[in-house]
Amino acid sequence: MIILLRRLLLAVVAAALAACSAPLVSEPGGENGTAAAVTASSQVAAAPDQKSYVQKAALSLSSISDPNSKAYKIGPRDVLEVTVFKVPELSKVVQVSEDGTISYALIGEVPAGGRTAREVEQELTKRLGAKYLQNPQVSVFVKEFNSQRITIDGAVKKPGVYTIAGGMSLLQVTATAGGFEPTADETVLLFRQKDGKRFAAKYDVARIREGREHDPQLEAGDVIIAATSDVKEGVNTMFKFLPLATLVPLL
Repeated sequence: MIILLRRLLLAVVAAALAACSAPLVSEPGGENGTAAAVTASSQVAAAPDQKSYVQKAALSLSSISDPNSKAYKIGPRDVLEVTVFKVPELSKVVQVSEDGTISYALIGEVPAGGRTAREVEQELTKRLGAKYLQNPQVSVFVKEFNSQRITIDGAVKKPGVYTIAGGMSLLQVTATAGGFEPTADETVLLFRQKDGKRFAAKYDVARIREGREHDPQLEAGDVIIAATSDVKEGVNTMFKFLPLATLVPLL
């Protein structure tokens, strides 16, 4: 993940500089509590391969929270439609419980939270085939996306996917993730998909904790990557054109 982060940082800044003239989506931030503005001061253009890389990297990072992606991780309260070919009595619609499981006929509780639909298919196929059916053909479709989750990865003690029911701020989710590793510099990157577009922002959690910056509210599908101290200089250098606490169009 850290290698991916370093590559992503290099690609993001190139794409961001190439798109400096695009409108910014701002959030309150900075020491004076207002959104910063960026003036296009560079005509640096991202190479085609860099643009391609940042598109793939951003998609990879956000796909686990994107309902339209096969990599989507099922969460509590999501509704699944399970179909067993030629066995209609075993085809049913089930809701994922708060503990991330589904109750299924014959085999009882089945873990679903944090898994993809394909992984749940494989689990059901394995269990049904072990005792009840010969070569069962199972399909699982996420019928309703009701879970509100964010993902945090990188230099935190408990990276993973977290539910944000009732709302959660950046400071709260870093605390929920156990805080930062000793190697972390408490700089994080936030990736957000909105209206089919992807945005990126840089935040300094230490400054937020001190009350010097606004603590942003997270949205379902947000992906947060915590940087380590060995990439701090690179972050500060490459992101000097990206204001703190401001979401900049990425793709």
